Parts: sequence; structure tokens; C-alpha cells
Amino acid sequence: MKNEIVMASGNQGKIKEAQEILNQYKIIPMKELGIEIDVEEDQDTFVGNATKKAETIAKQLKGKKCLADDSGIEIEYLNGFPGVYTKRWHEGTDRERNLAIIKKMEGVPKENRKIKFVTAMAISDGKNTISVEASINGYVSENVRGENGFGFDEIFELDNGKTLAELTQNEKNQISARKKALEMLKEKMI
Repeated sequence: MKNEIVMASGNQGKIKEAQEILNQYKIIPMKELGIEIDVEEDQDTFVGNATKKAETIAKQLKGKKCLADDSGIEIEYLNGFPGVYTKRWHEGTDRERNLAIIKKMEGVPKENRKIKFVTAMAISDGKNTISVEASINGYVSENVRGENGFGFDEIFELDNGKTLAELTQNEKNQISARKKALEMLKEKMI
């Protein structure tokens, strides 16, 4: 029987990706175990938020490990905004948030539209914690494009001119910051 890791997420895409990469473990969404802990993301960094979530939840798991993540975008022209406030800086849907960012970037030339997507991941047993951070770089597109993906995918333009939302799921998975972070975590766990 495989050792279990409880994932602090109900997002099926994240769970599937974690299971594929950390395949020596069985990844279980915390809701499956009836765990309903909402950890406030009040740290200054993505790693800080991921670590706080993993440690807080792991302490309730009686020896099981908890895997948690935090991610968001940093726009160079806006001094790293929205950063750790990515999900909280603007009320509304992903599309409304994306349109608000495009408006903030109106008239800014492409070379100054650099954006970084950051994913931090932490795994903890309540006593020991391992954390990592990975990122991918691109540009804020001038308009929303693409039907695949969620969050900021439709405004995150890669060097090839496509947004993340214009890639297939398989293409996106190959370059995903989450995938990079999970692979880094796997190396540290061995």
C-alpha cells in the first residue's frame, strides 16, 4: 500500500497532476477525509502561504503529510502586483480580473509587459516541512485569448505569441510552473 499525502485542494486538475508526478504516493483531497480547514493566506510570499497551509493542516492529520500550494502572477511594470494578492485584489470573475489587468496595462509596450506565474508548494507532516517555488515567464497580452485553462491563462502570453489558454492541456502541462514545483518537491523528498 502506498503512503498517503493529503492535498489541501479540491481542484481535480491539481490533484491529477500531483498524483502523476508524486506517483509513489496516493494523493487524497482533504475534503475526501472530511477536513474543512480554511487557512488564511496572510503571508508576504507564495512560499509563506503554502507553508502555512501545509503545516496548519498537517497538524490536524495525526502523522499524515499535507501538500499545499499557493500561486499567482507578478507583473514587472506594476512592481510585482498583484503578487500574493492575485486572487483577492479584485472582486468578480477571472475574466473581470483579467480585463482589469489589461486596463491597467493599456498603452504599455510589449517589452514592458513582462509577467511571471509563480507556484510555491510545501509538504509537511506537522514537524518537518519542505517547500519549493517555480515560475514561468511571459507577457500580459493586450486582450483575452483562448478557451482552455482558467485564472490568468487567457492573458498570459508566451514567447511564441500564444496565451496559456490557447495551448492544449498537454502543451500547458509540459511548461506548467506547478509541474516544475512538483518535480522539485519530488527530488527533495527522496
